[in-house]
Amino acid sequence: MEINPFFIALLDLPKITPRKVKNLLTHFRDPEKIFKAKREELATIDGIDEETISNILRFKIKDCQEKIKRAQELKVKIISFLDEEYPQGLLNIKFFPPVLFLQGEIKKEDEKSIAIVGTRNPSVYGRDVAERFSFELAENGLTIISGLARGIDTLAHQGALAAGGRTIAVLGCGIDIPYPVENKNLREKIVERGAIISEFNLGTPPDRFNFPRRNRIISGLALAVLAVEAPEKSGVLITAWWASEQGKEVFAIPGPITSKRSEGTNRLIKDGATMVTSPAEILENLKIIPSKKEGRKLELSAEEEKVLALISEAPLYVDEIVERLEKPVSEVLIQLFHLEIMGIVKQLPGNRYIRAY
Repeated sequence: MEINPFFIALLDLPKITPRKVKNLLTHFRDPEKIFKAKREELATIDGIDEETISNILRFKIKDCQEKIKRAQELKVKIISFLDEEYPQGLLNIKFFPPVLFLQGEIKKEDEKSIAIVGTRNPSVYGRDVAERFSFELAENGLTIISGLARGIDTLAHQGALAAGGRTIAVLGCGIDIPYPVENKNLREKIVERGAIISEFNLGTPPDRFNFPRRNRIISGLALAVLAVEAPEKSGVLITAWWASEQGKEVFAIPGPITSKRSEGTNRLIKDGATMVTSPAEILENLKIIPSKKEGRKLELSAEEEKVLALISEAPLYVDEIVERLEKPVSEVLIQLFHLEIMGIVKQLPGNRYIRAY
């Protein structure tokens, strides 16, 4: 799919807004025609003022040649709300993005999805909950949508991929911006098994004002939003507000009343969000029949099976495992390492282990 460079040109216009872009595309259908139009025709379009007309008429495609080249190198697709590939769920929300930059693929099955969001600085509790809920919901056929930020967002994407599911990341910057830098490998995996999308033109930095605007897309793509862990002042509350405005269900995980990291999610529950403590409750609320298989077919050695049998969702110290099995600590650590590599158990701070699914 070749990109239409005039989409990049359109979004590169000074002081252009989503409303103006939508009105121009509604009238001309093809962005190239916008730049070939005469002043008189442009003046007939709602919301297109004299300054915008002048900017269109004087614009040269060569002015954004570097962005066009970058889009081609990164194999970015550009779609508008007029295209069949555009996510139908977004068309049903207010202020939908008229143009999306895309890497990967959005499929019909992604309409059955849930957004999982939370703090960039989660507790051990928040990390565990995010990964478990994401894994189990993805395992039951839900596409996981989040924002690729540090913390809960990253864990949500990782949980979906670990379950062999699909996931979509919505950026608050240009699709060519490697943000956050530590998620480079994760981005590549998401492109293979989902999509990276952004409404922002190439080269747009991750300014803090972009993220509240980005959040309406996260909620708009999903059937519902799950808030895992969030402080009192958090972008998670903005995503929840957008979801409510869009008529979407908002779920929230309760947290300790002494934890500042849970003040936002606890407040959401007080304000009417549906409290959930298991993925099964979400599936039931959304009327989704669980399709999770009875379990993964694990090819484990007899010793690995003995170690795994002791580990549950409750953290267990290595010393306790050694004591119960009456095995040398070096041998137990080898078995734990193998189980961790396979993604079956996860190590927590303090030499503790829990099940990873």
